Amino acid sequence: MYRRISVSIFSALLFCSFESDSIDDSLFYIPVGFPKPVYDISQNPITQDKVNLGKALFYDPILSKNNTISCNSCHSQHNAFAHSDHRLSHGIYDSIGTRNAPGLFNLAWHKNFMLDGAVHHLDAQALAPISNKIEMDEKIENVIIKLQKSKIYPQLFYKAYNDSVVTGAKTLKAIGQFMATLISADSKYDKVMRKENGVKFTESEQRGYELFKNNCAICHKEPLFTNNEFANNGLKPDSLLNDLGRGKITQHKKDNYLFKVPSLRNVEVTYPYMHDGRYPNLQMVLFHYTENVYHSKTLSKELKNKIVLTEQNKRDLINFLTTLTDETFLRNKKNSYPRELLLKNK
Repeated sequence: MYRRISVSIFSALLFCSFESDSIDDSLFYIPVGFPKPVYDISQNPITQDKVNLGKALFYDPILSKNNTISCNSCHSQHNAFAHSDHRLSHGIYDSIGTRNAPGLFNLAWHKNFMLDGAVHHLDAQALAPISNKIEMDEKIENVIIKLQKSKIYPQLFYKAYNDSVVTGAKTLKAIGQFMATLISADSKYDKVMRKENGVKFTESEQRGYELFKNNCAICHKEPLFTNNEFANNGLKPDSLLNDLGRGKITQHKKDNYLFKVPSLRNVEVTYPYMHDGRYPNLQMVLFHYTENVYHSKTLSKELKNKIVLTEQNKRDLINFLTTLTDETFLRNKKNSYPRELLLKNK
């Protein structure tokens, strides 16, 4: 409840534009084959200075109550801005959360955020972890004070907004800008779809692609590899976590155990899998869908009939899924930790 109220307080402030900057096409683009973004750039024109500010904020633990937890703490670039070192996310004071941190990419094409859809705008999303007691446990008012007193941020805010006064709305919009520029669309799959010279699926990958289209694509819709909807994918509820997913937000029983369908782009590196990180590898994920689906009242209709895959089918399917790994995105230095900048703030 605290998270939802905190986000709603700032929502009205976020949708006003501070100035009429022109949009830098080199920072944000629509990849070939992608639909129109949901994110309205006209309401928050993307500039290099705003992205630089947002990136610094993303990597800076100053956002947390005791200055130890940053967004990057749970969203590492080499994992496509997910995390891989534990099942459930760890936050302030080494608190253990209830969910596995999802990857962050192609967020400008999402209409809601968080695994339960509690947030409805990218420019408001960062407020949820900042205010969450287990994640950063900080108030936006305190963040503003710390940023205003810092060595680097008044100057960064001036460059971004022609005003060195730090505000909550400017802070959240800058983080939103950086996240909007995290675009992943240069995997082997993308190159095959673009018919680049010399790039084609292996026989196993092609078989896996056909299996994917027949068994997975209704929820993991190309080219984003998610339909951005919510579904109960047949996981037996964890009796300790008792996570109702979407049902916790809507308070409707029909939404119990529904979670946002994740994108399968970069799935090779975004382990562990599922909303609670219960499966460490893709082999176990496929075992779940073929042998271990838990039938409940809200189970997705697509899973009510058994999915049959041979061991060769599974190998082919996993081989296809690895073609969704975007090495360019994982190594793109423009998204990496701004070491020299943040060292100046020490």
